[in-house]
Amino acid sequence: MKIAVLSRNPKLYSTRRLVEAGKKRGHEVIVVDHSKCILELEKKKPRIFYNGAYLDDIDAIIPRIGASVTFFGTSVVRQFEMMRIFSAVESQALVRSRDKLRSLQILARAGVGLPKTVFTNYSKDVDHVIDSVGGAPLVIKLLEGTQGLGVVLAETKNAASSVIEAFNGLKARVIAQEFIKEAGGADIRAFVVDGVIVGAMKRQGKEGEFRSNLHRGGSANIIELTDQEELTAIKAARAMGLGVAGVDMLQSSKGPLVLEVNSSPGLEGIETSTKKDIAKTIIKYLERNVE
Repeated sequence: MKIAVLSRNPKLYSTRRLVEAGKKRGHEVIVVDHSKCILELEKKKPRIFYNGAYLDDIDAIIPRIGASVTFFGTSVVRQFEMMRIFSAVESQALVRSRDKLRSLQILARAGVGLPKTVFTNYSKDVDHVIDSVGGAPLVIKLLEGTQGLGVVLAETKNAASSVIEAFNGLKARVIAQEFIKEAGGADIRAFVVDGVIVGAMKRQGKEGEFRSNLHRGGSANIIELTDQEELTAIKAARAMGLGVAGVDMLQSSKGPLVLEVNSSPGLEGIETSTKKDIAKTIIKYLERNVE
């Protein structure tokens, strides 16, 4: 089988591990910079031109599409799908996962537990927005933020009003979200492949930091999920239509609450914490679907 990992940087840990795992299982694996692909459309003859040749001998792809190139990246994934090539992450699921508001709407409709969330179109009724999520403290997030960027904890109602009004003035779309104090600055990342949890870790924010992202200096440890946490993670990945997903959850007095479902979850944190070969599991997922 010939596998293409869609990644702009072959040196990234996740990209390297997928290439290694694929080669170990006897496959040919190449890294394709999706931002440099040329898409050709013709009646019943979609093609992709890359590095001086057509990519017409690929059996499966693993998209590792960064948030900054979601539009073109998903177009490339869609083109491969039109060529009847299996993708570890479907283009439509990728698009859904990158739209924070749409993701939360899908999860809410599927009955997945969420922190109470409010979104407005630059509403002047800021007090109602704050009160609707239980008042201060509350979390305010940019819809386009990633890796903990564009996330603010407003400790007081006045601070929350100032932040929301400032974002409104910049025409930056935000959501206000209930602050889950009992989570203690920690969250859970459950890694789901083909409807099965293959690893889970608890990420703890550094002292004085409510965001637990490893990119922000947080730490991670292996964790055994409760039955409810397992069911929630699997249900969330299924609702989003993702074959490979990182489901981020908070532990709360109301049970697990999903923050986000990531369609390009990094492998370094989860493999380091769990000592599991997650990359191999993803390759085996491709094998089942291509064969």
